[in-house]
Order: sequence, then structure tokens, then C-alpha cells
Amino acid sequence: MSGPRLEVLDGWRGVSILCVLAAHLLPMGPKVLQMNAMFGLLGMSLFFTLSGFLITSFLLKDPPVSDFLVRRFFRILPLAWLYLALALTLAGASADTWLSHFFFYANLPPVHLVTLTEHIWSLCLEMQFYLGIALLFALFGVRSLLLLPLSALFFTGLRITDGVYASSISYYRMDEILAGCTLALLVHHRSDLRVLAWLKKIPQWPLLLLLLVSCHEQGAALNYLRPYLAALLVGSTIVNPAGMLAAMLNRRVLVYLATISYALYVIHPLLAHTWLGSGDVIVKYLKRPLLFAVLFVLAHISTFYFEHWWIARGKLMANKLKTA
Repeated sequence: MSGPRLEVLDGWRGVSILCVLAAHLLPMGPKVLQMNAMFGLLGMSLFFTLSGFLITSFLLKDPPVSDFLVRRFFRILPLAWLYLALALTLAGASADTWLSHFFFYANLPPVHLVTLTEHIWSLCLEMQFYLGIALLFALFGVRSLLLLPLSALFFTGLRITDGVYASSISYYRMDEILAGCTLALLVHHRSDLRVLAWLKKIPQWPLLLLLLVSCHEQGAALNYLRPYLAALLVGSTIVNPAGMLAAMLNRRVLVYLATISYALYVIHPLLAHTWLGSGDVIVKYLKRPLLFAVLFVLAHISTFYFEHWWIARGKLMANKLKTA
């Protein structure tokens, strides 16, 4: 992909983490309006779309499955396991809870998530997706990726059948990643240029409004279309990087936020349960600037001095496996 497209994706990732942090740490309006829930769903739908798009884009290059898995595991596991070890120790979790978290099935019934790990459901979903798509890819190769759009429709159909607008259980959320996978197939395969031409012309601001409505409980059945609206919106900025919305996403601050977004996401609940997040409503929110300052410092350190080391080790191991 070209540079501008990658900048657009970084911009969306920066927006997604801002939405999640705002939903979890700030009052986004009167509770009756349910704005926090809406921004949380918006942030995660964008994140999952990006994840599916980038993973499929990588697999379309037909790499060894070992290359894919090693790179993903070295990216996700070090910080996740470090956080989980600390959080589960503080929570006094049982052995079953430790096992379900470290092997990333804690979000499946019966749910084992605890207060400090409620957000880890998304990492469970990601890891389950990685293993599933790796198995599919190992068995059937690049052609297997063509099954992903059908899989997205299957999981959306399951949500419709069970009447689930949003959930942290994997089979009620997998369509958001798979919609991103479908977008990657459309963009990279370019099998039908008319689709890309239509995607380039689609009005982005009304689409953004529809996505916001689909992230709200009052959006009713529009919630079922949330994965596809998010994919369409991201896709429209990929194929039309000169558009106004794409230009707004090409900001250095958003690129930086995208870079440290994983650490921001993993770490922030723990800080919210320390002195930085304590007190009554007024005191708690008076401390929020300090909490954000500490969070960003820790996320920066984690990203550039901890995670990058592990990512580099993962690349080395992947390369060794290629030549073995």
C-alpha cells in the first residue's frame, strides 16, 4: 500500500483509541443519552475493521503461516501477559481464571473476565481470530481468504437470529473483523473496479453519521450493519485519500496515538483503579489530567522500550523459520 493510505489507517487507529479512552475515562454526556457506550462501540468497530484489513492484506502476500503467527504473538503476548499477571494477582483470581486469560478464551461462556480485565475480551477475540485464520490459511492457502466475506455474513446472521446488537462474546463480534477482511479483498484484488469507483464517490460524512447511529442502542436494527458501515467508511478514505475526511486523519498526533494505541488500551483500566481514579465524581475527574499524563508516559515507555524489543525478536524468529 502507498504511504498516504497507511497514514489514513494510522489516523483511524488514533481515532479509535481516543474513542475508547473517552468512553472509559470521561463523561461523554448525560447517562440517559448513552454516549459513552456509543463511543466505545465506535472505537472498537473501527479497530476491528483495521485489524481485519491489515491481517488480510498481509496474508494476501502468501507468507508462511509461521511468519504470521510468530509476528502476531510477539506483538500481542508480551504486554498482554505482563498486564494479566499483575491484574489477576491484584484480583486474587482463581487458577481457572488465570488459565482462561493466558490462553485468551476468558470472554467465552462461562465468562471469566474480572474487573481489571473486562477490556481483555477484545484481545481474546483477536487471538481467536488469528488462530482461526491461520488454520484456514495453512489448510487451503490464499484462496481460503475468499471465504471470509461469507463468514462475516454468517456471524451477522447469528447476531440477527439471537437479537444481539453488541457483545463481548466472540461469535457476536467476529463480523466486525471479517468486514475489515472483506474490505482488504476488495481493495487489493481490485476484481471489480466499479466497486472501488463507487466506494470513492460515496459521501463520507453521511456515512460517518450512519455509523454513529449504528453504534447507539437506539439505532436498533442498524446495529447489525455496524461492521459494514465501519468498513465502508474506512474503505472510502483508503481509495480517496485526497478527501476532506482523509486529510483530517493525516495528522502526526493521530499517527503517534496509533503507534502507542495498544499500550494505551491495555494499561488504562489498571490506572483507573488506582489513586488516580479514586474519589467522588468531582475529585475523580479533577484527577483525570494527571491520569492521562501518567497513562501516556507509561504507554510511550511500553511501546518504544518494551514492545519494540519483542517485535524485533519476533521478526528475527520469523525470518529464521523462513530459512530453516
